[in-house]
Amino acid sequence: MRAVEALQRIVWPGSDVDVVPAHLLLTAAHNGGLVAGAYVEGRLAGFAFGFLGWDATSRPPHLKHCSHQLGVHPDYRNLGLGFALKRFQWQFVRAQGLDRVTWTCDPLLARNAQLNIAKLGAVCNIYLRDVYGELRDGLNAGLPTDRFQVDWWVNSERVLALMRDEPVPRRRLADYLDVGAAWINPPPPFGASTPPGEPSSWREGEGSDLLLKIPDDFLALKASDPALALTWRLRTRMAFEALFARGYAVTDFVEGAVYVLSKPRPSPKEQP
Repeated sequence: MRAVEALQRIVWPGSDVDVVPAHLLLTAAHNGGLVAGAYVEGRLAGFAFGFLGWDATSRPPHLKHCSHQLGVHPDYRNLGLGFALKRFQWQFVRAQGLDRVTWTCDPLLARNAQLNIAKLGAVCNIYLRDVYGELRDGLNAGLPTDRFQVDWWVNSERVLALMRDEPVPRRRLADYLDVGAAWINPPPPFGASTPPGEPSSWREGEGSDLLLKIPDDFLALKASDPALALTWRLRTRMAFEALFARGYAVTDFVEGAVYVLSKPRPSPKEQP
């Protein structure tokens, strides 16, 4: 547990206050929670931490797994460790008899969206404003901590296929455009993409899907132009809140850092 504590300081540098301490990790692990590690040549390279939660909004209320942290050491990224840890979490949660995992993630981080939505098959129709308040770590300082709360329905056909490495038809951006998906913020032919405009400027296409582009590298944008990064945060907040209120849900993430939003909203038994 001390190694996990130390790895948190590397993955989210800048604030010891926000580190989950070893004694809390140990207590959670001994009481239905999960603390899992991924090792490379004997060295802890990544970890996942989660615990049992209670969903009082469902009818009837039921238990779920709250996935609080997933972190990979910078030296070992792009090796598939994040996916491997989530697959282990999937096995762990199903063995407990649970059918749902939730976690929060920054909607403007394309790397996270690629894992959470495209590779794991999670969906989202909940947007949380500044959910953690001001964080002092190097990744989050200076911006409202807006988050998606994603749902991972671990027994859905799509998730089962993805976790079992079964062939899953992957739709590309062109496939969505071919069936009438409409852009919320169409990328220009040249230059950087722009944040979404006012809802009055949006149009719905022939199909039921909408496309929303986010920055390819939001952290680099934040470092180079904090004011523009804040504009992206506030404009996408407006867009996702409006779209979720209209019954859309994030159901896919495709090349070019593009979210796909669909409706009607998937039901727990019929996740895409």
